[in-house]
Amino acid sequence: MKIIDKYIIKKFLSTFIFSIILIISLAIVIDMTEKIEDFIEKEAPMEAIIFDYYLNFIPFYTNLFMFLFIFISVIFFTSKMAGNSEIIAIISSGVSFRRLMYPYFISAFVLAIASYVLSNFIIPEANKVRLDFENTYIRGTYYNSDRNIHKQIEPGVFVYMEHFNARNNKGSKFSIEKYDNKILISKLMSQEIKWDTLIKKWKIKNYYIRDINGSIEKITKGKEMDTVLNLLPEDFKGRDTDKTKMGYFELNDCIAEKQLRGETNVGMYILEKHQRMAFPFSTFILTLMGVSISSRKKRGGTGLNVGIGLLLSFSYLFMMQMTSQFTIKGNLSPMLSAWIPNIVFAIIGIFLYRIAPK
Repeated sequence: MKIIDKYIIKKFLSTFIFSIILIISLAIVIDMTEKIEDFIEKEAPMEAIIFDYYLNFIPFYTNLFMFLFIFISVIFFTSKMAGNSEIIAIISSGVSFRRLMYPYFISAFVLAIASYVLSNFIIPEANKVRLDFENTYIRGTYYNSDRNIHKQIEPGVFVYMEHFNARNNKGSKFSIEKYDNKILISKLMSQEIKWDTLIKKWKIKNYYIRDINGSIEKITKGKEMDTVLNLLPEDFKGRDTDKTKMGYFELNDCIAEKQLRGETNVGMYILEKHQRMAFPFSTFILTLMGVSISSRKKRGGTGLNVGIGLLLSFSYLFMMQMTSQFTIKGNLSPMLSAWIPNIVFAIIGIFLYRIAPK
């Protein structure tokens, strides 16, 4: 590694760290201004506000703003170098533009690894504490509003509820069907099912069971029965943000379980998994674009380059949100949804690189 490599890496990382500290500090101030009334009203302890909420607020928002400030940092300090004729001097000394990119990509690699570790291992643990704090002192209790709930709790076993009340852990018009090679062999129907917190089992009330063996049927009725199901009240109490509380291995297990149960929202979890891979990779694309845009000395100076960078950054963000909605509300593959913005902006980055002065 040569002196110029160390110089660029130092410039890149120091500019990024300074800018991310600045924006996170600003985000904390704005967030505190918005939520101060909730903290006072719910009597949130100061220790919990600082250590449970804001300390765990930092890694989540650092990763959220990372791609934007990588782009801006590259454009800012590279424009400064171009304005001081440093880029011209480096290329004139025999260093190719391609060789000049090496320290940029080394820095991008460091930040990509940091983003991957944050997304899959650090942020999920931090979010467990932060989101629990939000649910206690800001959002309040979650109420399930789903109707006609269908779940496969194990191979060949399906349950149905017309409605589940998350406040008292009670479901109405419950049924459970068992199949053997797609042939119905048993069906239980009841008016009510409730979770007993003392014995950690479900209580089924006013039930009616049909056991089918070919042409022979057996009918069983009863007023109350305790049973164990591969189902918990927490399965009905999730928020959309709960997937951000899962580490890499937890998320994979959750996806497998939701696919087994046939849940309709599994696409959001698969999308989250692919975004955690695609997001770190975007650091290389944005770095390539940033250097290509800002390496030429312009009359508009740094301000013009930063303006172009912000426009492209928000375009990337807009495309990422748009493709996510196509997955959540449409039929777009979660993998395609996560990678389309990277593919599109990689093509733009290659084009900008080819027309950059060399």
